Amino acid sequence: MNKSNTHLGHQAKKRFGQNFLHNDAIISRLVDAINPEPGEALIEIGPGLGALTEPVVDRAGDISVVELDRDLAERLRHHPFLAKHLTIHEIDALKFDFGSLAMPDKPLRIFGNLPYNISTPLIFHLLSFKAHVQDMHF
Repeated sequence: MNKSNTHLGHQAKKRFGQNFLHNDAIISRLVDAINPEPGEALIEIGPGLGALTEPVVDRAGDISVVELDRDLAERLRHHPFLAKHLTIHEIDALKFDFGSLAMPDKPLRIFGNLPYNISTPLIFHLLSFKAHVQDMHF
């Protein structure tokens, strides 16, 4: 098995363009760039195994996640630390109405390790919600 595509017993699925983060230095730099704060409307696209999710939750508390892979969504629902901090939207991010999470006083802060195969169309989809978005980190 290719170690970069296998983590904690979950094989990355090519059809979802999965590529899991596992380098702590890169994860730390990404979280620092996002600079999540408690009370923000944080949304992670493709949380996967939670490598980026955990440190963001550590800093910010509750977040929303959009995960298409039902096996990974199920793992997150039963994660001993993360489960109580996540609102899981099990849907294709290309079809998700990000505006449904918008609140007048909390602009959306969207981040994630995007699946390669949908990066460009997903960014165009997200731009359709730009009136509700503070920033995006990918």
